[in-house]
Amino acid sequence: MYSLVLLLHSWLRWAALAAGAYATFAAAADSTGARASRTDRAGLAFVTLVDVQLLLGLLLYLVLSPFTKEAFRDFGAAMHVSGLRYWAVEHPTMMFLAVILVHVGRVLARTAKTPASRRVRQMVCFGLATVLMVVGTPWPGLPNGRPLLRV
Repeated sequence: MYSLVLLLHSWLRWAALAAGAYATFAAAADSTGARASRTDRAGLAFVTLVDVQLLLGLLLYLVLSPFTKEAFRDFGAAMHVSGLRYWAVEHPTMMFLAVILVHVGRVLARTAKTPASRRVRQMVCFGLATVLMVVGTPWPGLPNGRPLLRV
């Protein structure tokens, strides 16, 4: 089960990152700010993908991952081991903040008074969320890096 969920989580990150980049650029290019615009559809896709990623990540974090199981045995000691600290605190914190920013961007866009403010709110929130996702991803070559395409 761990391998399957990890595989799905790993592959879905590409869709979530692409959706984040697309939603950010769509908001930047949207001059109309219409509610049924390409930007709104891109934002909905981004929210959906990060929510699925969050669910898979929580399943890994709370139930399946041997890294977090080890960290939870002695959390204080785990904070002194960079690999355990990364998987127990750093990665989930950055990704959870990214999910919050995506949702905040959607809500703020819905409550915007003008199309220009709607566009700016989406662009800022989606852009910051995408940057957090890029920074929080365990890229190959980093101390806690993982393969680009897990098979």
